[in-house]
Amino acid sequence: MNALSFHPPDAAQPPQAADEAVVRFEGVAKTFAARGRQTAVAALEDIDLTVRRGAILGVIGRSGAGKSTLIRLVNGLEKPTAGRVLVDGTDVARLPEKDLRQLRRSIGMIFQHFNLLSSRTVYDNIALPLEIAGASREDIRQRVDPLIELVGLADKRSRYPAELSGGQKQRVGIARALATRPKVLLSDEATSALDPETTRSILDLLATINAELKLTILLITHEMAVIRGIARDVAVIDNGRIVEKGDVFDLFTRPRHPTTRTFLAAESGRALPAYVAERLTERAGPGSQAVLRIIFRGSHATDPVLSQITRTFAIDVNILGGTVDAIAGRPFGTLIVAVPDEADLLKRVTAFLTARGLDVEALGFIALEADRASAPAAQNEGGHSHVA
Repeated sequence: MNALSFHPPDAAQPPQAADEAVVRFEGVAKTFAARGRQTAVAALEDIDLTVRRGAILGVIGRSGAGKSTLIRLVNGLEKPTAGRVLVDGTDVARLPEKDLRQLRRSIGMIFQHFNLLSSRTVYDNIALPLEIAGASREDIRQRVDPLIELVGLADKRSRYPAELSGGQKQRVGIARALATRPKVLLSDEATSALDPETTRSILDLLATINAELKLTILLITHEMAVIRGIARDVAVIDNGRIVEKGDVFDLFTRPRHPTTRTFLAAESGRALPAYVAERLTERAGPGSQAVLRIIFRGSHATDPVLSQITRTFAIDVNILGGTVDAIAGRPFGTLIVAVPDEADLLKRVTAFLTARGLDVEALGFIALEADRASAPAAQNEGGHSHVA
């Protein structure tokens, strides 16, 4: 056995608390020096962020928000202008080059465009970091063979990247990142080049790795569906600052910052259907009804509140849109409804809903009578006309 350990890194270590930080950003800022006539660029400012041991933390932001800079600070490819980045308590920026190379072996990295060597087979691509570390051929075989099985490529071990699909290439990239038994896995937009079905399979694989290997994962993405599909903790970055962070379910169901709300509009059912949005008004008009968004979460997500409202207040409720789904394994739903525009009634309906643990948002007004007036009359089986 050579100097590179092939036992789980914590095998000889005392038990560690589940909430212990593997990666910690403390007051981190990163400014890139000016080039030519350009002024200096502040990529990150005042970043405080903790990645707990065994957690999957997602960082989401638009292009240029600072996501890639953030992740490159963890493996020392960039150094902070201010503050500290700690990996298992070690200040990455203060390490000499030799120690930094050693630290990087404990940090796996998967990339958007796979970064595989076209001249090497699946097996050889996965083995590469072990070869660089000086592992023996037998040690490499004992490590690579189980990884190929883990990522579902047992029948592709001798294939070259050109013979693989995008999803298969990413599986090779994941196995390669796991070769040195890292403490933390960094994912840099790892699914953004993949179709939705393949993305789902890669996220399932990462979730399996997290659960079975207890591996900490820090992933950055601009896709809220990725965060929703795998992360339990999330941080939203905008213009180099963390604007919101917390539990995925809480952030999805009660976003506070405008940037978070923008990302979540389609994913959390908050986006209004086009036919509602284009006709919604701020003021009531003749024949208009009040439009409400009712947000269900947790144990109340399947409560039959619409039938309860109809019976309690003797009113008709028009459903204009909605979704019922699960976020981080917990049920969540949104309904957009129209009810009669009567001030006292709206207060009572809102109080009725909030007393049952639901959130209610008043969105404006819409005239539904115009729809009925313009809809073509159809004949029912009894010969009487009706409007859909």
